[in-house]
Amino acid sequence: MRQLVFAAVLLLCAASTSALAAGDAQAGRQLAQQWCTGCHVVDRATRGADTAPSFPAIARREAQHPERLRAFLTAPHPPMAGLNLSRQQIDDIVAYLASLTPR
Repeated sequence: MRQLVFAAVLLLCAASTSALAAGDAQAGRQLAQQWCTGCHVVDRATRGADTAPSFPAIARREAQHPERLRAFLTAPHPPMAGLNLSRQQIDDIVAYLASLTPR
């Protein structure tokens, strides 16, 4: 009985973690337009400096690795050093990148 309860608790925790990790692609797009266009082209309809990979290119390259993207955005590279994103903002940007993946 104890093992059954423990397994149920683990399933509930896993399900709630997945729900919390879900981001809002539209909010991610807005964040990208606000913070990332200095270096990146963030979508097909806008322009950026294009000194870094475009968001559509990143989405194609990293489509299967949302955890890798989350880790990368948690500890940004030097040009992004002053950018401290919340977990929700990171999830939103990851959701936006996922929305750019060709289906």
